[in-house]
Amino acid sequence: MQLAELLKDWPCSVTGGSIRTIITGVEDYAQSVKPGDIFIVRKGKKTSGSRFVKEALARGAAAVVSEESIAIPFSDQNIPFVWVPNTALFLSYASAKLAAFPAEALSVIAITGTNGKTTVSHFVSQLLKALHKNVAVIGTVGFFVNGQKQQTEYEQLTTLQAKELHPILKQCVRQGVTHVVLEASSMGLQQHRLDHCDIDCGVFLNLSEDHLEDHGGLEAYKRAKKRLADLSKKIVLNGDDNFCRSVGIYDKKKSCSFGFDNHNDLHIQIVSETIGKTVLCLQTTTSEHIIAIPFVGKYHVQNAVAALMAVWRLGFTIDELVEHMWGLKLPEGRLERIENLLGIDVYVDYAHTAEALQAVLQTFDSKKTIYLVFSCGGNRDKAKRFAMGAVASKYADVIFLTTDNPRDEDPILINESIIAGFSEQQYYEIFLDRKVAIHQALAKAQKGDIVLVAGKGHEQTQQIKNQKFPFSDQQCIKDYFASVMTNDAE
Repeated sequence: MQLAELLKDWPCSVTGGSIRTIITGVEDYAQSVKPGDIFIVRKGKKTSGSRFVKEALARGAAAVVSEESIAIPFSDQNIPFVWVPNTALFLSYASAKLAAFPAEALSVIAITGTNGKTTVSHFVSQLLKALHKNVAVIGTVGFFVNGQKQQTEYEQLTTLQAKELHPILKQCVRQGVTHVVLEASSMGLQQHRLDHCDIDCGVFLNLSEDHLEDHGGLEAYKRAKKRLADLSKKIVLNGDDNFCRSVGIYDKKKSCSFGFDNHNDLHIQIVSETIGKTVLCLQTTTSEHIIAIPFVGKYHVQNAVAALMAVWRLGFTIDELVEHMWGLKLPEGRLERIENLLGIDVYVDYAHTAEALQAVLQTFDSKKTIYLVFSCGGNRDKAKRFAMGAVASKYADVIFLTTDNPRDEDPILINESIIAGFSEQQYYEIFLDRKVAIHQALAKAQKGDIVLVAGKGHEQTQQIKNQKFPFSDQQCIKDYFASVMTNDAE
């Protein structure tokens, strides 16, 4: 595509070079520039991309885009320099246009919320697949087509950068995919990654304090989340959540709500709850439906109904969906049960906020002894640590504090902040080696007890300082049981 064609509908000014220059790709990391790419200069947290213009040109950048004045080296004066008012927004637009706006050929559902995005996105995919649709999911645990994980080389982000997202959407169109489910993170929305992705339905699950340091406060976090409402043709809201309800007031015409309060458009009532099964009554103004889901707890009920309502808003009927609700399965690292021959109920979950941790712990039988292994990530939302400690202390009998992804922080100080939320009588132990902490919890647990390893879920690495080390909670647990069985056999 010629540079002139790429820029013709965008506010900009061009100096140097030729507007007939052929552009084959878009890139904002100089190290990844390929010949023919347009290099977009963006300001990062620590540095500006203007420092890397020379490297980008050396790698074959065909043009440079910036929202600030940049001196192009004299030897590269034949390279077009493009000024735009907002480089993040232009990155989104250019990525979509170079891929021929593939989202327009797809039905796209985007899901936001502090907790539950991954679970709901996979529930939506499972329902659509049961309706014989070809569906893709793009989110925290990867890229899936019809439930099968696809291999990608992209950085693992909840919401992919636009330069990666639109080529994947184009690939989906070529593969015959008709529906795509995206996780929309607050940072992804704030950074305009979804601005030129045609979204048919936006889903708002909940909002609690998380990522506040990244956004600069709660109000900025809310504003980032609300951007999904502007980008979506229709909106599905958790009407029991104050923030989500405020989004509905903000845009009543295209919003529809679900929840336990009877003011919601889809009213939920729990008819019965037994081990591994909840029966619900869903009421609209004109109909009533009885459905069963293979989970217990309010949190899982809300996630399942959110998925149902999102698919319903695409034009399917509730009657079409009811029979498939029993077949829903949680994604990897979400209340994932690890089978073993010792009779211990062992689970791995991604819960890394107080609300998510409470939701998981509340699903367990309070009559059983609950062992909890967790910590909090470093360089992230220090304020939530006390709250997570309070929740852990309320529901768990024995707590093993360890490391999550401490990054640049001292894990001892992280755990001290968590301990501040414990009740005075709370029993806990500290093992900074996560493997040791998990094995200690498993060693103390007896048949029928519950062990929850929380915080990392699907993650396969642990970040300490500036290094990432291979680590899987699931594999660590399996290794422990394999060792026990080997020792018993001897």
